[in-house]
This record gives sequence, C-alpha cells and structure tokens, in this order.
Amino acid sequence: MTASSLIVSDSEILGRTPVFKRTGVPVRTLLEYLADGLSLEYFLESFPSVTREQTADVLRLSQQRIEQEIAA
Repeated sequence: MTASSLIVSDSEILGRTPVFKRTGVPVRTLLEYLADGLSLEYFLESFPSVTREQTADVLRLSQQRIEQEIAA
C-alpha cells in the first residue's frame, strides 16, 4: 500500500489538497471528523464516495508513517 495508490494531490482538485482517490474528499476531513469525536460511520454516511476500505488503508498508512518518523 502506497500513498499514491490511495491519495491524489492535483492542482485541479482543491488546489493540491490531498484527497481520497476518485472521490474529491480531502483526507484531512476524515482526520478532523475522528479528532472531533465523530464516528467513522458518520464520516462514511457523510461521504458515500469514500469506502470503508479506503479509510482503513489511509489510517494504516498514517500509522506507518508516524512510526517510521519516530523510529528515524
């Protein structure tokens, strides 16, 4: 799993804001929902173009990146 297989950053889509591939939904929106105490279910209901698998993969990738940065 790579970031580029999950996330797109394009000047034509929200000015290079990283979004879930094929959705236009910013990845930061998922993180903001969760940080604000909202459920994953609520996020998925709010953004039906994003799949549960996409959210799980992005969260796993985030975890891996954090662990790599701390280990470095």
